[in-house]
Amino acid sequence: MVIGVDLGGTKVAAASLRERELGSPVIQPTDRSAPAALLDQVVALVRDVQRDRPVRAVGIGVASVVDFETGCVVSSVNLPLAHLPLRKLLGERLGLPVFVDNDATVAALAEAHDEELRMVAANLVMITVGTGIGGGLVLGGRIYRGVTGAAGELGHTLVGAPPTGAAASPGEFPRPGSLEQLAAGRALDRLAAEAAAGDRASPLGRRRAEGKPVFGADAVQAARAGDAIAARVVDIWAEWVGIGVANAINTFDPDEVVIGGGGAQAGELLLEAARRMALAYVLPGVGRHTTIRLARHGARAGVLGAALLALHELVE
Repeated sequence: MVIGVDLGGTKVAAASLRERELGSPVIQPTDRSAPAALLDQVVALVRDVQRDRPVRAVGIGVASVVDFETGCVVSSVNLPLAHLPLRKLLGERLGLPVFVDNDATVAALAEAHDEELRMVAANLVMITVGTGIGGGLVLGGRIYRGVTGAAGELGHTLVGAPPTGAAASPGEFPRPGSLEQLAAGRALDRLAAEAAAGDRASPLGRRRAEGKPVFGADAVQAARAGDAIAARVVDIWAEWVGIGVANAINTFDPDEVVIGGGGAQAGELLLEAARRMALAYVLPGVGRHTTIRLARHGARAGVLGAALLALHELVE
């Protein structure tokens, strides 16, 4: 048995994996008050899942840039973990081998496996569309991390950067013209708010007139109900996601490109437009054997991928 932990900015989930069966996860809101408090929470969750049963290793997927070899968190925006040797600290506390990697990277590893946890895609690109955009790479059946552990940061690829001749300020993220700026959940929120302001008679406009906030999820709901203005909003957003998919195909020529994260809840409204745009922009002959799909493992991809990380590293 191994245990996987999905350590995110809003929640922490932990679950056991034994003989290709993932246990029910234990989930708590993330304690971001201090590094020590967060470490205490992770240790307590692992022990809760373990319940005195023998465990071989623990895998951690964390929403941060991670140096995999050392298990040290290089940088972290939403968690108080920057520069912490997470692998060493948790390993000492738990008395178990601990492996730490980026959360989108381990989600990609999960998506390379089918529902019965057999690896079915040796070359896979994962694009996670949420508040921001992340990504993960599985190449040749193994996680690809790059030199610093930051490979797969597809949200920071530049898909529409203005050629002004002046670089963005060093601390400005997401960069203007980046995939994250144009296709993340915040971009859909922005498009929905603009549409609501532009047409008061539309469902989004009426919602705004009632003093209610207008978000991307409202546009998705209105589009599903048949509103043409909302449908166009979702389509524009999904087309930008499709540009990101095209870049992934042109760069890696993978078996699969998988779209996950909260944005994937838009379902076919996202997938159809993203697939259409991606296939329009790939090089001739490239992508003929690439499947573009939504994530199959849904909300459990993070904790499942973390557990698979531990399992794979034990085998290695």
